Amino acid sequence: MAAPVVHFEIMGKDGKKLQDFYNKLFEWEIDANNPMNYGLVKAGGQGGIGGGVGAAEAGAPGYVTFYVAVPDLDACLKKVERMGGTTLVPPTEIPNLVTFALFQDPEGHAIGLVKG
Repeated sequence: MAAPVVHFEIMGKDGKKLQDFYNKLFEWEIDANNPMNYGLVKAGGQGGIGGGVGAAEAGAPGYVTFYVAVPDLDACLKKVERMGGTTLVPPTEIPNLVTFALFQDPEGHAIGLVKG
């Protein structure tokens, strides 16, 4: 079975400004009431997926990406590297929320993985 896209992310210099922009533009319901001020976007409408809007880490460039659910993050990252990609963020757990990783494809696009 193909791995599903389960989350998207829009990150930039000013997370609050981006959250306000996308809230007004698309009427997204965004909840940033958490210690990281990460704006969780509720899935909207039939077939929609949830996402996040927030500030990139200090000094990091902004990016837009999507996350794919896979059963084994380490195995998928090994496959990424065999195929010419690079691990950007190794498997990382945010307790009680998600375990994720990020990789860069051969053309430099950042793609996220979520433990499915």
